[in-house]
Amino acid sequence: MNPSIVSASWLNDKLNTENVIILDCTLKNQLLKQPLDIQNIQIKNARYFDLKFKFSDLSDPFPTAYPSPSQFEEEAQALGINANSTIVVYDANGIYSSPRVWWLFKSMGHQEVYVLNGGLPEWISKGFPTETKTESNYSEGNFKANLNPEIVRRFDDVFNNLTTKKELVVDVRSEDRFNGVVKEPREGLRSGQIDNSINIPYTKVLNNGKFESEDHLKQLFKPLKDEDRPIVFSCGSGITACVMYLASEGILKNKKAVYDGSWTEWGEKVKTE
Repeated sequence: MNPSIVSASWLNDKLNTENVIILDCTLKNQLLKQPLDIQNIQIKNARYFDLKFKFSDLSDPFPTAYPSPSQFEEEAQALGINANSTIVVYDANGIYSSPRVWWLFKSMGHQEVYVLNGGLPEWISKGFPTETKTESNYSEGNFKANLNPEIVRRFDDVFNNLTTKKELVVDVRSEDRFNGVVKEPREGLRSGQIDNSINIPYTKVLNNGKFESEDHLKQLFKPLKDEDRPIVFSCGSGITACVMYLASEGILKNKKAVYDGSWTEWGEKVKTE
């Protein structure tokens, strides 16, 4: 079983444990796609993790860009997160943005972080406690960011890999986007793919908002297991690449990383002739 994924029942048993902090990581634009009756509720005791505006580098021209360790540390402390906190992240889509937040914490050196499989819909389906969303202030935590750059790839890393080919880039966008037969969602962004990359859509690791079975995932990742290179996951803007990264935990022994800028950055910076 994936050591970084927890069930709704597991979280419900830990709901009143002192050092457990639950983070609602739903992106606001994604929340609007959910039924009205869940748009204003959260898991009991959850705290809102503002991925887009507080935990992204807003000076970067690309969306949800990787924050500095100092920014991440300051915002995490403001949420009352401590160095010894056990963190459980979820989103209202089941599985979408929560793996990005899990990966961010991992990249900042925090190991006790887990993703709720099925997110808020799964929690509600089990009849576990919810509450109306409210703005809250928390006692400042003592979280410390200790950057783990091994699981983060930047533009120069991926560009240099065009020559060295030391790492395999796995693009998790849809097949049509990878093949450039549909327009990109971002206005003015060209279609296409990173040279030498392969395509495995992230939707193949999910089933109705939850991760597929371990057997299914083992079969899906089998071609990557046969690779003797590290794997770099890429997507549109660094969100769903983290879904794929998390799905491969406990299955792929290859070293793994996420290309933070992904196609939004690559398609802008690297022009075709």
